[in-house]
Amino acid sequence: MTMLWQPSEAQIASANLTKFQAYINERFDRDCRSFWDLHDFSVHDNERFWQGFWDFAGVIGEQGDRVLVDGDKMPGARYFPDGSLSFAENLLRPAERADSDEIALIFQAEDKKAEQVTWRDLIAQVGRMQALLLECGVEEGDRVGFVLPNCPTSIVVAMAANAIGAVWSSCSPDFGVNGILDRFSQTQPKVLVVCDGYFYTGKAFDTREKFTEVLAQLPSVERCFMLGFADEQAEVGPLPRTERLDAALARHTEATTPHFARLNFNAPMVIMFSSGTTGKPKCIVHGQGGVLLKQLTEHILHNDTRPGDRTFFFTTCGWMMWNWLITGLQTGATVMLYDGSPFAPDPLVLWRFAQEHGITGMGLSAKYVDALNKQEVRPKTVGDFAAMRCIASTGSTLVHESFDYLYEHVKTDVQVMSCSGGTDLLGCFVSGAVTLPVYRGELQVPGLAMDLQVYDDDGEPMRDGRGELVCAKPFPSMPLGFWGDEDGSRYHSAYYERFPNVWTHGDFIEMTENHGYIIHGRSDATLNPSGVRIGTAEIYRQVETLPQIKESIVIGQPWAGDTRVVLFVVLQEGETLTDGLREKIKVRIRHGASPRHVPAKIVEVIDIPRTRSGKIVELAVRSVVMGEEVKNVEALANAEALDHFRNIEVLQED
Repeated sequence: MTMLWQPSEAQIASANLTKFQAYINERFDRDCRSFWDLHDFSVHDNERFWQGFWDFAGVIGEQGDRVLVDGDKMPGARYFPDGSLSFAENLLRPAERADSDEIALIFQAEDKKAEQVTWRDLIAQVGRMQALLLECGVEEGDRVGFVLPNCPTSIVVAMAANAIGAVWSSCSPDFGVNGILDRFSQTQPKVLVVCDGYFYTGKAFDTREKFTEVLAQLPSVERCFMLGFADEQAEVGPLPRTERLDAALARHTEATTPHFARLNFNAPMVIMFSSGTTGKPKCIVHGQGGVLLKQLTEHILHNDTRPGDRTFFFTTCGWMMWNWLITGLQTGATVMLYDGSPFAPDPLVLWRFAQEHGITGMGLSAKYVDALNKQEVRPKTVGDFAAMRCIASTGSTLVHESFDYLYEHVKTDVQVMSCSGGTDLLGCFVSGAVTLPVYRGELQVPGLAMDLQVYDDDGEPMRDGRGELVCAKPFPSMPLGFWGDEDGSRYHSAYYERFPNVWTHGDFIEMTENHGYIIHGRSDATLNPSGVRIGTAEIYRQVETLPQIKESIVIGQPWAGDTRVVLFVVLQEGETLTDGLREKIKVRIRHGASPRHVPAKIVEVIDIPRTRSGKIVELAVRSVVMGEEVKNVEALANAEALDHFRNIEVLQED
């Protein structure tokens, strides 16, 4: 309940949220005096909220005559069914300004290369890329895939495909052959853009052999283009149906302005992929307008992004935060791109990037912040981060101690915004508000226009206690469906099966006295010893405060007709898992959480498996411990870590 930060009167007065409240009050004769008044309006007068926000945000396009049809159906509700727009046209709108020589993108790949792209250059590059795709016969509805670093070219390809009306999808070049095929064999792209290699931990990795294998098994790809990234002079070599991207673009130097096809608001725009650790990744189809409106509420209202800002999130093209990040272009902000390891050449590299370029919004994964704290990294030694107004974190729960760390060792006068959502909605259910205080360990507010509720097991709303995170009313960025799911059964099963006509997200959540939220982990990983539901995040928070522990993962192991809690720990260098340390861990958990949280078994491992976006995979570890097959190890960044959990003798004993 400790308040760590509160905005000044000047910050509140200048906030986009405050300006939007005034706009809503004047336009619709309302009396919204606070964020909570605005949220109430956004949920209960949902149609006028989205009409008003469309105009406030300056979205280019036609709303049409209807705002929402079948609003009582989840799935089935459709926003602006008669509306039309172009996602790319909206993102590139700032290029229309008289001074289009301002910087749109700033990019850095570790310490190997850097680039700045003006708005004028960005729109010209999109024009040339669009001409190249048209040369390849790409039409509305075709799929365009790319496997690229988080660099300007990735944005150019996505915007050029969208300008035609094609559907794009992406993953990062560190994916293996099977991981790429698991995704693109389902979406069957007509054109694929790849790279010769990438940098990580100071090393260059050549990807051409891998892409040769990929293309041999992707017959849908008629043309492939290779970006010379790690080596600008790299030859295509054995890659079939492939041409160097720069040579192909040289044929279209006259195409300096793209043509934007305005499609139906609900036309397919992008296919996102679930992490896929329990089978082939789901291909989640998202629409043009829903994603744009949802993400703009977050950039403009929740994150308070403004023209001239510099907004950043550390991500790859394989994580939904990349798609989220690039929408920041619409606000007139400069989008900051970083590719490579956040710890190379040292753990301060991202903070030097932030200080040098005056980043205003810093986005990081919670596990990265945890790691900095464990390693006693002190970003303040780099500078004062004078421009930084917000530090956003997602990917997993930002624990209480990480809040303390950011305020003590980064900056005291900054909004720390822990947020949570997912690939499923390409946005957040729980976010931040610059007009409200930040409390230790809490996510500040529900997303605007999101009817967020906490349900018990019987589907009844809860004000106190922990339960399922649900959204009881529709929202614009609900997926159009899953690719290849002709009857919609897989899509319905994923979100709407447990509580009919309600979106069940799969998070275990609790509302606080401040009307904020604490997320206790994924519902499917929730522990259930003696019938009591326990969130895994509650255990991690206690264990990882101990200096001897580098990181941990916890599962529920079926045992003797019940479930017992099993904790695996990775120790800091030089530490040993003695009986004394085991007891210290148990005492910390018992006192910090409850006796029910105390693990029955504590086991040392040397590594923990995680997805390529950095999330630990409790279900995969549980499957290995139970002797079951992990169906899609290609979804993991370090699949070899699963071997540490096989046939552990102590887990076969009482």
